[in-house]
Amino acid sequence: MKVKCSLLSHICFKVFLCRGATEDLQPQATMHTSLVVSRMSWGLLFNGLLVSVVAALLWEYSKLREHATVLEEELHMTQRSQEFTQTQIDYHRALQALHEDGTRMVCSSKMHTDRICRFDYLCYCTEGDEFVFFHSNASVMLPNLGSRRFQPALLDMSSVEDHNTQYFNFLELPTAALKFLSKPVFVPDVTFIFNRFNPDNIMHVFHDDLLPAFYTMKFYSDLEESARLLFMEGWGEGPHFDLYRLLSSKQPLLKEQLKDFGKLICFTKSYVGVSKMTTWYQYGFVQPQGPKANILVSGNEIRQFSKAFMVKMNVTRFAEVEKTSRNAGDESEKDEYIVVFSRSTTRLMLNEAELIIALAQEFKMKVLKVSLEEQSFPSIVQVISGASILVSMHGAQLITSLFLPRGAIVVELFPFAINPEQYAPYKTLATLPGMDLHYFSWRNTKEENTVTHPDRPWEQGGITHLEKQEQERILSSQEVSRHLCCRNPEWLFRIYQDTLIDIPSLLDVVREGMKTRLSFNKSKPANKIHPGKVREPQCQTSVQATDKAQLIISWKIPWNLKYLKVKEVNYEVWIQEQGENTYMPYIIQQQNFTFSENIKPFITYLVWVRCIFNNNLLGPFADVLVCKT
Repeated sequence: MKVKCSLLSHICFKVFLCRGATEDLQPQATMHTSLVVSRMSWGLLFNGLLVSVVAALLWEYSKLREHATVLEEELHMTQRSQEFTQTQIDYHRALQALHEDGTRMVCSSKMHTDRICRFDYLCYCTEGDEFVFFHSNASVMLPNLGSRRFQPALLDMSSVEDHNTQYFNFLELPTAALKFLSKPVFVPDVTFIFNRFNPDNIMHVFHDDLLPAFYTMKFYSDLEESARLLFMEGWGEGPHFDLYRLLSSKQPLLKEQLKDFGKLICFTKSYVGVSKMTTWYQYGFVQPQGPKANILVSGNEIRQFSKAFMVKMNVTRFAEVEKTSRNAGDESEKDEYIVVFSRSTTRLMLNEAELIIALAQEFKMKVLKVSLEEQSFPSIVQVISGASILVSMHGAQLITSLFLPRGAIVVELFPFAINPEQYAPYKTLATLPGMDLHYFSWRNTKEENTVTHPDRPWEQGGITHLEKQEQERILSSQEVSRHLCCRNPEWLFRIYQDTLIDIPSLLDVVREGMKTRLSFNKSKPANKIHPGKVREPQCQTSVQATDKAQLIISWKIPWNLKYLKVKEVNYEVWIQEQGENTYMPYIIQQQNFTFSENIKPFITYLVWVRCIFNNNLLGPFADVLVCKT
């Protein structure tokens, strides 16, 4: 403004000088006319300058006003962004990065069922309920699948494989579209985005959510302990939300909460999807339920998880069951006890009190009753972590068996007409290598000992909504046929029955478990280490006659064998005639062997050798030998 005023004064002074000079030179006769014209010119000039000055002032004011508005808006959006976290964020820099770089994505795995993707500046539109990938010249999208991204999805958002309610995808927009959208709110935390499968059910909470999330966070170092978890399935917190809080030091977010922060939420860094490596059971969406075909988790990983979660819950584990033989007078014997899991609404044990008394009298142990409805989860874990025997009706509460000490017995009870072999998530867990639990099932075989509830709602086993003929068929059935999840009326009717436990037959099952447990305590832990490759395999050949030959195969022991105490070491040898599809397998104990049976002269043989520990721990094959007789 000062520059513009000085310019105006300078022009006015120049005009005054020119005007004075003109008056001295012109004749008096034209003086009046010139004066009038000069005054008119001066007025027009002054008015023009005045308009220019005012316009300049208004332009400067509008720019200052616009800049102030932008700063005010950025300050407001910064405050909104920091409602997520205490982490400081430079809003202007984040917005600039989004405009210039767009969204960047790098994913693992070729298949959508195993894929986890890392994003920079992935956004979510709360109004459209859609994730948005913003394209710029600097965007990255690996894998770049094109339309294959929709066949059927980019990835699964839960650990339940290929379930059509759990698919993840995003919309695409150019970064130029940002000027037409609401100002984004940025989440500066590293965000871990996935779906909980069924947060109301404690079995699903552990099997589908907590275990997979725990090990996913271990795999990506910037997720561990500091990630912001975001659950996008749309459920409320549920009864077990405190367990989800244990995964991270930061409060988890629900999908519905995002609406409170703005219309466009952008995550500066995020991971979408969750590992399936820790799951061991499939629920029957495609084929009848049962153990997964390819289980990748062992009891060791389950126990590491349970140990970590006990620390997070501030629960101290009771002393684990001793693996050596105990004497009757051993003081530790007095610490053993049985836990009976009680249910209060469905699938009841109608003579629970009598069962507890019978167990205490028969096995001379204290019997403790626990209940999810009446006790806190950490207090239940505290009790179960020291139990020698866990007795429970089939149900989600049996997932707590992952907190049992090694050598403990799990006895699962099934209502009438339910085949234990067809519903085995807890048997599968207990028998994972390294869990070291002894699993037994008891089944009610007496129909008179069951109480059914046909008048209940269908989801609790009611059947009155069905045709009369179908009701009669279900009532007369003696065993539920294998079926798909999740609304089979016969299954629901039978699984929600209450049961009068036949105590003598149940005690027989527990006795059998005690025998197995005693044998386990006397035995040494089995070696679970696999052998390495055999070293320096060699072959020599000799021709004995026109139709007889020999192969002499030798090798050195695997390098790691000399550091291990292995009860039994064998070697597997495969011999295949080149060009043939079949091979001859041999199991031998020594490190060299002469093969003559079926060995022909002037033939090329391919030979593979590997080591086996204790008849079940296989090592890798050494490089193939090519032997010419």
